[in-house]
Amino acid sequence: MHDIWNPWHGCSRVSEGCRHCYMYFLDERRNRFGGNVYRTQLFNYPLLRARRGCYKVQSGELIRVCMTSDFFLPEADKWRGEAWDIIRQRPDVRFFLLTKRPERVQAALPPDWGDGWENVWFNVSCENQQMADQRVPQLLQLPFKHKGIMAAPLIGELDLERYLAAGAIEQVVAGGENYGGSRPCDFEWVKSLSEQCKRHDVRFCFIETGTKFIKDGRLYNLPDKRIQTEMALKAGVNNEGRPIVFKLHDPLGFDIADDQLYKPYYRQSCLKCGSRMICNGCSNCGKCKPEITQNK
Repeated sequence: MHDIWNPWHGCSRVSEGCRHCYMYFLDERRNRFGGNVYRTQLFNYPLLRARRGCYKVQSGELIRVCMTSDFFLPEADKWRGEAWDIIRQRPDVRFFLLTKRPERVQAALPPDWGDGWENVWFNVSCENQQMADQRVPQLLQLPFKHKGIMAAPLIGELDLERYLAAGAIEQVVAGGENYGGSRPCDFEWVKSLSEQCKRHDVRFCFIETGTKFIKDGRLYNLPDKRIQTEMALKAGVNNEGRPIVFKLHDPLGFDIADDQLYKPYYRQSCLKCGSRMICNGCSNCGKCKPEITQNK
């Protein structure tokens, strides 16, 4: 996927949601240990340029950061300053940060952070009520202009009502658990989250059912991730919510015209995907067979 930047790889488990971490599972299949943390060869990915000189990551794109680690991992303290500098150099790109360690964030912000950078979207992971009550209050206190919650893997019912009422949360994403030992995700939990977000005009996206999905008291086994995401979309619980606006500008500080920003497009198969609402679109890498595409 072209919307992911992993400046470092590897992580350590900190809560129940980490028990069946997909990164550990996939590393094990490659005869690797997910607890080994190392700097990747694509550390400078957002700064890479194409042959004609322009950035490969276009203005307006959404880049998800550290999807095989945690941006605020202690082992990455020695590299984070360089990563912040890369984000600083691309004020025209949206960077999606996700952490299970909000207690480390304040001390790890760059000296020129102020009340936050417009191009950084900060999210905490909350797999159950215990983690929501621990992490979301910290999220609300931290100086970020854009904030969200990732309820994936969702392994318990969540009451976010009082946190959403604060008005700072722009998006909640929910999804079930996958791979070895996956625990069930109950559709009643998902519907409850959707209803809470609708009441507070917050975007809600149900991206996948997970391998084990409970609906109307019946347990379904869905190992195919394509089926999972299609079923999530068919559930009809997504909510657009109030507009989320990022005030992006070029490195010189000038605003970028809308017609100069990246416009995501999707293949026919993408129209059935539960992640489409939060997806950066298809990279058109040419590896898929030709399909009809559609703009957002």
